[in-house]
Amino acid sequence: MPLAQVEFFSETLSLSSSLAAVIPQRGAAIGAAGPSAGGPPWPVLYLLHGATDNHMSWLRYSSIERYAQEKGIAVLMPSVHLSFYSDQKQGLDYFTFLSEELPAVAGAMFRLSDRREDTFAAGLSMGGYGAFKLGIRCPQRFAAVASLSGSLSQRTRLTGESPIANEAMLRMAKLTFGSAEAYDGSPDDLAHVLEGHLAAGTELPRFYQGCGTADFNYGLNLDFRRQFEGRIGLTYVETPGAGHEWSYWDTAIRDVLDWLPLRGGEAEDQREADGKGQGG
Repeated sequence: MPLAQVEFFSETLSLSSSLAAVIPQRGAAIGAAGPSAGGPPWPVLYLLHGATDNHMSWLRYSSIERYAQEKGIAVLMPSVHLSFYSDQKQGLDYFTFLSEELPAVAGAMFRLSDRREDTFAAGLSMGGYGAFKLGIRCPQRFAAVASLSGSLSQRTRLTGESPIANEAMLRMAKLTFGSAEAYDGSPDDLAHVLEGHLAAGTELPRFYQGCGTADFNYGLNLDFRRQFEGRIGLTYVETPGAGHEWSYWDTAIRDVLDWLPLRGGEAEDQREADGKGQGG
């Protein structure tokens, strides 16, 4: 499976930026099965890192390369530093970079599908917030998004109630969002934006929410579940005793890949059957 580490200049950020990408390959080395269906242009998963990580963390601490090869999906892992995947009030436009510039840059480099039904996002912790933000802010472009141990609200960082009293994170949260009052009701307030979509009848992606019961973000995840379960297409999976750790995320990302409605699999077969039944 081709593995690329790309250094490119971001016009949005005015910075040299980093991207790790794994691209499916028909032939495979012994012990690494290739995709059994589908082909280029490949479905694509934007896989987002956590607050203390970078674009290499998923490759270093999980077996995502092998899992992606088995599923026949391209995985793009950008580096966004401690940006909360947001257009910062005092800083740079990282959400614009992620949602607009990165797809264009990666699409010019690799044979990737641009169909909504082939486009997904997932991430851990801060990256879970980023993945849900992509699905909620850009619902017309994503078929499914997944959060693992997601910090699905950033408000507690701004009020000093966050269980992670990391001075750098608190400082960056204030530079990014301003204050709790500025965060509430803003485009970064995911629950607020999602409520607006529900009121408007917007077609939304499917959501996967995973968290361990020993995770310090467990309470935030329960809050999101209580607010939206039964109102959106939400799959909620909690793992007893799991904490904020790679041993959990490595297993959970494989479950996410099994959950994604990838073409060529059972979900695609069902879509084709549904289309035939409607005269399509």
